[in-house]
Amino acid sequence: MGNCCGPSAASAAIVPNNAVNVNPDSLSDSERSHLLQVAHQAVRMAAETGRHYEPVDGPERLREKRAVFVTLRKSGELRGCIGSTVARLPLEQAVADAAYSAALQDPRFDPVTPAELPLIDVEISVLSPFVEIRPEEIVVGRHGLMISSDFARGLLLPQVAAERNWSAERFLEETCRKAGLPAGAWKQGAKIQGFTAEVFKAMDNG
Repeated sequence: MGNCCGPSAASAAIVPNNAVNVNPDSLSDSERSHLLQVAHQAVRMAAETGRHYEPVDGPERLREKRAVFVTLRKSGELRGCIGSTVARLPLEQAVADAAYSAALQDPRFDPVTPAELPLIDVEISVLSPFVEIRPEEIVVGRHGLMISSDFARGLLLPQVAAERNWSAERFLEETCRKAGLPAGAWKQGAKIQGFTAEVFKAMDNG
């Protein structure tokens, strides 16, 4: 698993990030709600007991293997972001595992504590397959990027560039930096891959 971002789901309204939701085969509101419940339960169990949450009896479609990232924010500030670029697990299990890891294993942050749980917001990004992309094809807000060279690899989700109002060139440079490469490595033979994401979170109704 890797991290993805730069430096009470049952009664919540589901808020899709329309800037990056471009997959025509998108999840239904009920499927999104289920995944958000799984993520919240996984974060809570991780913080309170240190154990993994095992989801049961989810919708059949959520048993498809998908790549996913889970982002945690505390009072609007990044608190953890972990996921996988490879579709190894059924979607709901992948969400549970990513939520656990975001809560306890993001090396940039201390583990989430039980006292923080009321302040934690969860965002889920379900990734499309990765394809090679030319720099001129990148659309900020639509595409996420993964740049790799030899054993170095860095990924940034679509919403990262959109939230920071980056140009496509700045997005490429920051993804290179995320990989530990020089900012201009994308001009010097590094592999550039793009993807889209279905991004959604829960927001309390009132």
